[in-house]
Amino acid sequence: MNKFLSTIVCSFICLMSFAQMENPAKWNYRLVENADGAHIEFKVNIDPGWHMYDLNLPEGGPVSTTFHFEKLQGCSLAGEIQSLQKAKSYHDAIFNMMLRTYEKQASFVQAITIENRELLHIEGYVQYMLCDDQACLPPNSLEFSIGNLQEETAPAAISGLDALSQHPELWTPVIGELQAFGGSNNINSSNTAAWLIFIYGFVGGLLALFTPCVWPIIPMTVSFFLKRNRDRRKAIKDAISYGISIVVIYLVVGLSITLIFGASALNSLATNAVFNLIFFLLLVAFALSFFGLFELVLPSSWSNKMDGMADKTSGLLSIFFMAFTLVLVSFSCTGPIIGTLLVEASTQGGLLGPTLGMSGFALALALPFTLFAIFPNIMQSMPRSGGWLQTFKVVLGFLELALSLKFLSVADMAYSWGILPREVFIILWIIIAISLGLYLLNVIRFPHDEKVDKLSWIRISGAIVSFLFAAYMIPGVLGAPTKAISAFTPPMSTQHIHVFSSHVEPDFYSYEEGMLAAQAQNKKVLIDFSGYGCVN
Repeated sequence: MNKFLSTIVCSFICLMSFAQMENPAKWNYRLVENADGAHIEFKVNIDPGWHMYDLNLPEGGPVSTTFHFEKLQGCSLAGEIQSLQKAKSYHDAIFNMMLRTYEKQASFVQAITIENRELLHIEGYVQYMLCDDQACLPPNSLEFSIGNLQEETAPAAISGLDALSQHPELWTPVIGELQAFGGSNNINSSNTAAWLIFIYGFVGGLLALFTPCVWPIIPMTVSFFLKRNRDRRKAIKDAISYGISIVVIYLVVGLSITLIFGASALNSLATNAVFNLIFFLLLVAFALSFFGLFELVLPSSWSNKMDGMADKTSGLLSIFFMAFTLVLVSFSCTGPIIGTLLVEASTQGGLLGPTLGMSGFALALALPFTLFAIFPNIMQSMPRSGGWLQTFKVVLGFLELALSLKFLSVADMAYSWGILPREVFIILWIIIAISLGLYLLNVIRFPHDEKVDKLSWIRISGAIVSFLFAAYMIPGVLGAPTKAISAFTPPMSTQHIHVFSSHVEPDFYSYEEGMLAAQAQNKKVLIDFSGYGCVN
C-alpha cells in the first residue's frame, strides 16, 4: 500500500510540472516582397491539445478561419487567401460532416498588388475558432494593420469582446437557425435517449440474473415446468407465459410511476436538488445492502399470499402468481438495481423513461426462463451457485456507490455548497476503484463473504482493471481531461487545480447581475446556457 501511495504522489508531482496554458493561439503577420511580387504572410502557433478550423468549411458546421480586409490603400488583393499547409481532415460525429483542422501551427498567404507604396496601408481582422477535446472557445478575432512596416507581431492576448463588438456582422441574431436546428433534432434526440434507457434496463436485468436471489431459481422453475407437463410443448408454453407475466408485472410498475408523477414531474427530477439528494441517499443505501450490512426484504406475508394463490388457481392465472412470487422473493437483490434504474430513467428518460427501463429489465430477466425451457440441455452448462454470486453482489455495490456521487454532485452545484468539486469527485472514484480491486484480491472482506483459498483469474483480472481505471483517473485530479468519465464528473468550472486552462470563465453566475454590469460598462454579453443537472 505504501508503494502505491508513493506512486500516486510522484504522479501528482510530475503532472504539476506542466505549465498552465495562457493563450492557445499566438499570431504573427508580415508583408513580404520579392521578385515574384508581394504578399502578406500570417502564421499562428497553436498550443498542444488545441486545434483551429480551416478556411471555407461547409455551412452548418463550426466557425471557419476567415480573413477580412476592411481597408486597402495603395494596393489591391490578388486572388484568394491560401493555406501553406495541408489541414487534417476527419468526419465529425457532432456536426455530421467532414471537417478540416490545424494543430500546432498554420500559415496563410494573401497575394497583393502594390500600386502606390507611399500610400500603402492595410487594415483588417482574422476570425477563427479554437477547440480542444473537451470544449471550444468562443469565436475570436485578431486585428491587423500593415503600413510600410515589414513585420507586425500580434499581441499575445486575444482581442476579446471589445474587438468583436467593432464588427456588427458577428453579432447577427441566429434565432431562426437555432429554432430550425432544434425543431429538426429534438425528436431524434429523445428517441435516442429512450432507446438508451431501454438498453440500460436490459443490462440491469442481465446483472440481476447473476445475483443469489435469482440465479438458483432459474433451474428450479424450468425443471418444475418440464416435470409438471408430460407434453413438452405445454411446458414450453407455460415457460413463455411465465416470462410474459414477468414482463407485464414490471411494465405495470413502470407505467404506474409515469402515471403517478406525470411528465413534468419526471423532467424536473433531473435538476431538482432535493430529489437528487434523496437519490444519492437511496443509492448509498442500495450499495450498503449489496455489501451485506442489511437486506431490503418485502414482508414475507406478501410472497406467501402470492404463493398460496398460485397453488389455488390453475392455468395462466396460476403461472402469473408464480411470476409475482418470483418478483417479491427476489426483491432483496433486484430492488437496488430496479431503484437505480428508475432513478436514471426518471431523470433522463422523460415521460416513457420508467416504462422503457422496466420493459428492458423484465425482458432480460424473463428470457432465461423461456430459453432454458425450450433448450433444457443448456442448463447443464450453467455455473453452480456459490460464493461467486455474493462476490458479484458486492461488485454491484461498489458500482452503486460510485454512481451515487453523480446525484450528490448535482445537489452540491445547485446549492453552491462546494463540497464536491471535480477533483474531490475523482479522488472518491479513485478510492472506490482501488477498494474494489483490493476486495477482488481478498484484501477487503465483508460479513457474508466466503473464505477464498485461491484467487481465480476472473478476480485477478477484475482487480487489474480496477487499478488501471484508478490510475487513469489520477491526472484528472489536477484538471487533465478524462473523457471516459466526463458524463459523470462535475464540470471543469468546479476544478480548483488545472493542468490545462482556457481562462474562459464567467464573471457572473446570475443573469440579472451580469446584465446590470454589462449595461454599466457598455459591453456586449456572452451568455452560457448550462444547467447543473445537464451532462453536455
